[in-house]
Amino acid sequence: MTAFIHRLRTVSAVALAALVLTSGCARIRDHKGYVPDNALIATIAPGVDNRASVERTLGRPSFVGQFDDSVWYYLSRNTNQLAFGKPKPVDQMLLAVRFDGAGNVVSATRTGKETIASISPNGDKTPTLGRHTSFFSELFGNIGRVGASGQAATTADNPTGN
Repeated sequence: MTAFIHRLRTVSAVALAALVLTSGCARIRDHKGYVPDNALIATIAPGVDNRASVERTLGRPSFVGQFDDSVWYYLSRNTNQLAFGKPKPVDQMLLAVRFDGAGNVVSATRTGKETIASISPNGDKTPTLGRHTSFFSELFGNIGRVGASGQAATTADNPTGN
């Protein structure tokens, strides 16, 4: 009986440890942005609706075009993430509503996951134009460049050298 209790405790401890270790590996589902309603989106008609009617029907846009405020964007995205990993997009809906100069709807185009662009930043350094110098050349690089001792050199704020 004692061996059975010892074995039961061991199995329980291993199961508890496995449960604790795998609890952090839960898949996280998330939704960000606009909550689309297909019936409402289908009612937006070019030539019939204007800015006010679109805002009453769909609500305020997720964002407005940065360079052209005649385009309203409604963005919706669903993602999955495993523990502390990077979220991966599962589904996306981007509705672009374009207006003419008078504020009437010209078009309403809907795109999906195909418009997601994957970018990879350039590590932890930003490439810049110009000289590439070492620490010591930055520290000691100006020695001897100003002029001989006792002589005044011309500078940007003292062009005559006096």
